[in-house]
Amino acid sequence: MPEFDFLDGQPFWIVYFTLLGVVLCRAQATYWIGRGLGAGVTRSRMGARLGPRLDAARRRIDRYGAPVVTLSFCTVGVQTAVNLAAGAMRMRFPRYLAAMFVGSLIWAGLWGVVIGGLVGTWFSLFLDSPWAALGVAALASAVVAVMVLRARRSRAAEEPSEEPEDATDAHRASAG
Repeated sequence: MPEFDFLDGQPFWIVYFTLLGVVLCRAQATYWIGRGLGAGVTRSRMGARLGPRLDAARRRIDRYGAPVVTLSFCTVGVQTAVNLAAGAMRMRFPRYLAAMFVGSLIWAGLWGVVIGGLVGTWFSLFLDSPWAALGVAALASAVVAVMVLRARRSRAAEEPSEEPEDATDAHRASAG
C-alpha cells in the first residue's frame, strides 16, 4: 500500500497505533464537519419546515446511533457517511466519542492485519504480474458471488410459503 509504505517492516504495535491515530483524526474531522452542516440545516427554511420530524430523528440517532457508528468502521465507504450524519444530527458527543473510539480500535486492527495484508499482497502481485492479479481478483469476485447466491437460495428455501396449498386449506384457515 503506497500511502503506508513508511510502515513496512515496522512492529505491529507501531502500525496499529499509527492507523488508530489516522482513523481517530479522520472520524473526528468528519463528525465536526457534519456538526457544522447540521447547524446550517437547522437554521435554514428546510430545518424550520422539518421541525418536529428533525427533532424526532435527532433523538433516535442519539439513542440508537452508537452501535451504527461502531459497526460502520467495519465497512468501506459507509463509515464517512455515518460519521457525517452523526455530526449533522448532533449526536451527543460523549456517546459518539465512545462509539467512534471502539469502532476505531476495530478498524485499526482490521486494516493493519487483515485488509492491509490482503491489499498489500495483491498490490505486490499486481506489480509483478498484472494479469495474475486481475485473475485473482476475478476469482475472488466469483467466489463471493457464489456465496451470496447460495445464501439467498438457502434463505428462500427456509421461508415457508404464505399461500395455502389448496382451497380447503384456505377455508380451514379462515374458519378456524
